[in-house]
Amino acid sequence: MNRITSPEIIDEVKNLISYSIINRNQEKSDFQKLHRSIVSQYFEARKVNIDYEQHTIDMQLPVGQDKYTQITFECQDLERFLKSCLKKDEKSLFYYQSLLNNYNVISAA
Repeated sequence: MNRITSPEIIDEVKNLISYSIINRNQEKSDFQKLHRSIVSQYFEARKVNIDYEQHTIDMQLPVGQDKYTQITFECQDLERFLKSCLKKDEKSLFYYQSLLNNYNVISAA
């Protein structure tokens, strides 16, 4: 059985992010969902919204048990930001692998 390693998963997700930014308008809703899910996974946020024209991200961040606060911030380089949100812990890697499967990305490994 071929087991994909952590660096390979991260590299493939980075490739998917790059592809999704370049081709965002072709499959807009799918890639918007991908972008929101990466941000949500990293920050454990909910109600993530990305305004691609205004270059802003809105989300609700957890501040306590069942308590959230709304924040908005400017994000001029979405691709770089999304790549910086990738974690290498086991839970995150499992999640990224499921994203790759969902977007039918096949690793060359």
